Amino acid sequence: MKFIVSSSYLLKQLQVLGNVINSSNTLPILDNFLFELDNNELTVSASDLETTMSASLAIDSTSKGSVAVPAKLLLEILKTFPEQPLTFTVEENSTIEISSNSGKYALAYAPGDEFPKSVNLEEPSVTLVPADVLATAISKTIFAAGNDDLRPVMSGVFFQFSPEGLTFVATDAHKLVKYARTDVKASQVADFIMPKKPLTILKNILSTSDAEVKIEYNDSNATFSFDNYILMCRLIDGKYPNYEAVIPKENPNKLMIDRSQFLSSVRRVAIFSNKTTHQIRLKIAGAELNVSAEDIDYSNKAEERLTCDYQGDDMQIGYNSRFLTEMLTNLQSDMIMLEMSLPNRAGILTPVDGLEEGETVTMLVMPVMLNS
Repeated sequence: MKFIVSSSYLLKQLQVLGNVINSSNTLPILDNFLFELDNNELTVSASDLETTMSASLAIDSTSKGSVAVPAKLLLEILKTFPEQPLTFTVEENSTIEISSNSGKYALAYAPGDEFPKSVNLEEPSVTLVPADVLATAISKTIFAAGNDDLRPVMSGVFFQFSPEGLTFVATDAHKLVKYARTDVKASQVADFIMPKKPLTILKNILSTSDAEVKIEYNDSNATFSFDNYILMCRLIDGKYPNYEAVIPKENPNKLMIDRSQFLSSVRRVAIFSNKTTHQIRLKIAGAELNVSAEDIDYSNKAEERLTCDYQGDDMQIGYNSRFLTEMLTNLQSDMIMLEMSLPNRAGILTPVDGLEEGETVTMLVMPVMLNS
């Protein structure tokens, strides 16, 4: 088994696949990349059992076969090469030899058939989504997903497909983000919960792609195919909470304000807040928004006044500054709208401008009790 491949082309593909490999694996074989050669096509795969990703590379070869090559060692050596063709030759003595312009390097390999086989989806449902839409949907929601192992359903992003459009939701019970598109549709109604790790990998590659992503899914697995990549992952099992029920429908108090100005103010004032509660206070009266925080233990306090466009009753409401900062950072609009009903009900944050046709973003942030 022998093939020739460009060093930088191989490195670029392997760095993407390397994100799948865990730093500590229960099965030693998972520390390897699986190389499967079929004449001029080389398929390289990486897996952690939950997520498997493969890339197809066009190379120069006339042989077939499969070997598992140590991932860390291979990435380290490839990073040091300038752009040049590399020749990989599988020798009889269980080593694979790499020949470059300047030298030869031998790595031990494992037989390819020891590598776990990826699952074949039986009669999956299929939906096509443009790469940029999927990348935006992931980056807009993934930060709001939880990290609680006791509530696994909340540690992923909920995908909801229907003929009306696509909806992506993430929540950790303190904050919730719902990203919806009516300009991209699915042929049938379906929903599933995607884990964070494969979504993070997807987000990083999709942002540079302009392909259509083919999403195939059944009750337990989903596959994302685009360009020369296929990513397959096991879905999170369980029923997603009814998020629509927690989004308050009647919100008579509406605050419109410049996003970057509000964000800077929250960031500054938050420095003076209590380090355990991160609580900041919004006091709204007329066209003035007063943002304040106080840490009684250390006698630190800060207060800022901003002008805003406000319709509703004068009110005071407390929020966790970290959640508010995350949400404001994640929005790209110039102006944002904060809708509230009562100081103990969730506030709804939405962008006023900067959205594409058919795109909506709704962010929900739970208030914290103010110590009066």
